[in-house]
Amino acid sequence: MEIWPGQPYPLGATFNGSGVNFALFSEVAEKVELCLIGDDGAETRIGLTEVDGHVWHAFVPTIQPGQRYGFRVHGPFDPPNGHRCNPAKLLLDPYAKAIDGQIDLDNSLFSYELTDPLKFNEEDSLGHTMLSVVINPFFDWGHDRPPRHEYHDSVIYEAHVKGLSMTHPDVPDNIRGTYAAIGHHAIVDHLVRLGVTAIELMPVHQFVQDTTLQDKGLTNYWGYNTIGFLAPHAAYAGTGTRGQQVNEFKSMVKALHAANIEVILDVVYNHTAEGNENGPTIAFRGIDNASYYRLVDDNKAHYYDTTGTGNSLLMRHPHVLQLIMDSLRYWVTEMHVDGFRFDLAATLARQFHEVDRLSAFFDIIQQDPVISQVKLIAEPWDLGDGGYQVGNFPPLWTEWNGKYRDTVRDFWRGEAASLGEFASRLTGSSDLYAHSARRPIASINFVVAHDGFTLRDIVSYNAKHNEANGEANRDGENHNRSWNCGVEGETENGEINALRRQQQRNFLTTLLLSQGVPMIAHGDEVGRTQQGNNNAYCQDNDLAWIDWELAKRESELLTYTSALVSLRKKHAVFRRRRFFAGDAAHGGKSDLGDIEWFSSDGTEMDELDWRNGYARTLMAFLNGQAIPEPDPHGQRTIDSDFLLLFNAHSAPVDFVLPPAAYGLEWRICLDTTVPEPFNGGQPGWFAASTHPITGRSIVVLQAVPATKV
Repeated sequence: MEIWPGQPYPLGATFNGSGVNFALFSEVAEKVELCLIGDDGAETRIGLTEVDGHVWHAFVPTIQPGQRYGFRVHGPFDPPNGHRCNPAKLLLDPYAKAIDGQIDLDNSLFSYELTDPLKFNEEDSLGHTMLSVVINPFFDWGHDRPPRHEYHDSVIYEAHVKGLSMTHPDVPDNIRGTYAAIGHHAIVDHLVRLGVTAIELMPVHQFVQDTTLQDKGLTNYWGYNTIGFLAPHAAYAGTGTRGQQVNEFKSMVKALHAANIEVILDVVYNHTAEGNENGPTIAFRGIDNASYYRLVDDNKAHYYDTTGTGNSLLMRHPHVLQLIMDSLRYWVTEMHVDGFRFDLAATLARQFHEVDRLSAFFDIIQQDPVISQVKLIAEPWDLGDGGYQVGNFPPLWTEWNGKYRDTVRDFWRGEAASLGEFASRLTGSSDLYAHSARRPIASINFVVAHDGFTLRDIVSYNAKHNEANGEANRDGENHNRSWNCGVEGETENGEINALRRQQQRNFLTTLLLSQGVPMIAHGDEVGRTQQGNNNAYCQDNDLAWIDWELAKRESELLTYTSALVSLRKKHAVFRRRRFFAGDAAHGGKSDLGDIEWFSSDGTEMDELDWRNGYARTLMAFLNGQAIPEPDPHGQRTIDSDFLLLFNAHSAPVDFVLPPAAYGLEWRICLDTTVPEPFNGGQPGWFAASTHPITGRSIVVLQAVPATKV
C-alpha cells in the first residue's frame, strides 16, 4: 500500500477526494500504528513514521469514506507515573467524525490484568471496541442560514432525540428515535406550534453504553458519557453508521433552520467515558493519559475527579484545549449548530482547586471568532469544592439558573420564603448577574430540566420513586421542592387533578412571563410523567419517552402553553434587554417607574411587606411606557401595561387593583384557573376595584387603552 508523509494538521482523518490524511497527537508515544479495518474485521497496520510537534501523521491515497480505522500506540505502561500505553488496545481517534459499533466490556478492553492493576494486559481489543470512520465532508446545505435569534427573543425547548420522537404516531416507524425524526415535519410542526425558537438536544456526541446497566436490563439513556467529541451518536441514525449519521444530522439541522428554529447541543467536555483508573482503554487513556486527564499530583495512578464520573479532562493542557475548540468550531462550521450548553461547566474553569473566571478555557472562547458568536450556556456547577458557581461566569456566557428553579418551586408549593427573592427571580435575577455587567438574558430560567421531576410529577409526587433504576431508590435528588396536591402519585380524584393542572399552568405562566430566557423541558407542554422517577438516566423506554397520546388528552395544556409563548413574543415588556432599575432585593422598584410592586390590598409594598415570611401574595405592575432600551430599529419601545396578580395561598384572597394613575381599566389575558386563554381579553376590571383571586393561581391583566374623546 502506498503511504505518503501527509500533514500534521488537521488532526483526525481528512478526506480530500483522492485519499485521507491521518494525524494523531501523542507526546508519550514511541511508535504509532494506523490500523485499517476491513468489512470482514481484518486489520491492516501502517506505521506512522512522520512526527511533527508530537503529531504522528501520514496520507493514504485511494482510501474512501466509510473506511473504518483505529490506532495502536506503543509507549510506556507505568501507571504510578501516569502512563498507560498498551498497543494491544485498538484506540479510537479523538478527532473521529463518525464512530461505528459499541464496546462490550470484554477483558481485552482493559490495559491491565483485572487481578493486578499494575500488570500489563496483552489481550487484543479488536472486535470488542468501537471503530473510527472516515467521512465524506461534502453536503448540500442549499440556502441554509442560522436563525440567529436574539437571546431576549428566545424560548428554548430541551429535548432528547429518542425521547421526543420515539412514540410520535405521525413519524414513520423506521425513523423514530433518530435525527431524521427530529427533522420530520411532524416534530417540526409541533415545535412551530409551540412557538419555541431553539431546540436544545441532550448529548448527541458519540457516547458509550454502560454494560453494568445493560446487565440489569437498563441502558445509558441520557448520554452524558462522551467518547467522541466530533462524532454524532451513531445509535440515533436511522440510515447507517459508516458516516451516514453525519449527513442525517446535517439534514435535521437544515430542516429545523428552515422552520426558523435554532439547534443547541448539550455537550460534555468535562470528562470522558473511560472512567477512573479501573476503566477501559478506549481512546485517550491509551494515546497519552497524562496529557489528556487531570491526575492526582502526588499519586498519578489516580484521577482527579470533580464530575463524579471517574475522571476530569486536563483543561490547562494545550492539546486538550485544542481538541475542545476544534470540536466546537467543527459543530458550528460543518454541522451548522447554533450554540452549546456545557454540562458541569464549572469543571471547565478549574485550573487547580478553585473555579477561575479567567481560566484559559474562557480566554480562548472569548477571543475565538466563531465560538464567541454562538449561544453559550453553562451548567454552572460541578461536584468539586466550591463547585456551585451560579452568577460567576464571564459576560459572554448565559447560565442555567438553579436558584430560579428552587425559588419558583418553593413559592408555588407554599413555602415560607422571601417575596423579595421571588420578585428578583421574576425580574431576571439582577442580584446574580448585574454585578458582572450582564443583563437578564444571562439567566436561563427553568422550573424543570431532564435531571429531576417532570412538570407533572412536581405537582404529583412528594418523594422520588426511582425503584425502576435498580438502586433501591437510593439514586436521584431527595429534596425536590415538589408538592403532590394531597395524594402521592396518580389519582382519579377530580379536584386534585384539577389543582395539579392549575399548578402546572402556574409554573408555566411564571416561567414564560419572567425576564430572562425561558427553557421548557420536552413533554411538559402535554403533561409528560415519569411516574415519580427523578433520575431517568437509564430508562430508555416508555417511562422516559414522551407519550404522544397525551397531546390529545392534554390538548388544553398544549394550547395554553402555546398562548403563553405567543403572549411573551408579542410584548417586549416580558422580554426586556436590561434589568429594571432599583434594588434587586425589592424586585427592581425605582423612581423610573418601569416596575411597581403592590400588596393584595392595592398599596405599594413597603419594607415590612417584603420581609413578611408568611406572605403568599403580590402584584406586579409592568410599565410598557417605561422601557428604556430601544427597539431593533433604534426607536423607542412602547408596549402595553400589565398587572400580574400572584396568589400562592390555598384560599381565595381579595385583590384591590392599583389606583387610576396606573390604569383606568384592565382586561384579563390569562387566568390559571381557566384551562384556555382568553382570546382578546375580557375587560371590566377597573382601578381600585376589588376582585377575589382563587387560591394558587395567577391572573394576568392588560391595560385597556384610554379612549380619546
